[in-house]
Amino acid sequence: MVAGWFSGDGNGFRLLGTRCSACTAVFFPREDGHCRNPRCPGGELAEVALSRRGRVWSYTDSRYRPPSPYVTNPELPWRPYALIAVELEAEGLVVLGQAVPGVTVADLAVGMEVEVVPGVLHEDAETTWTTWQWRPTGVKA
Repeated sequence: MVAGWFSGDGNGFRLLGTRCSACTAVFFPREDGHCRNPRCPGGELAEVALSRRGRVWSYTDSRYRPPSPYVTNPELPWRPYALIAVELEAEGLVVLGQAVPGVTVADLAVGMEVEVVPGVLHEDAETTWTTWQWRPTGVKA
């Protein structure tokens, strides 16, 4: 949905962040200006592909229709979905995202391994908006 936040497809699908050359901090979403680490003396920011797998840090479910700018069809019934905060150990950060369709909070546990996969945020007759989703490893889409 947002240009530059991810690339690829299938097993090559990756979230894209930036890494500071001075302090090695990694940021997601991408940072295009300057390092956000207040202790950093300042360095160049370079694009970096984030780890495909991480561990569930926390999770919850979304039981309400999100407000704009999220696109939902008010004529269709709202279906709750699981939200997962995933710790990417190598990068030292936590990334929030939806679980793949069919995975509920009952299927999740803190510490469980998950992987990032492409998903559909919204689609209409002309366009499919792609986003990232988290899928427990061993679960096939």
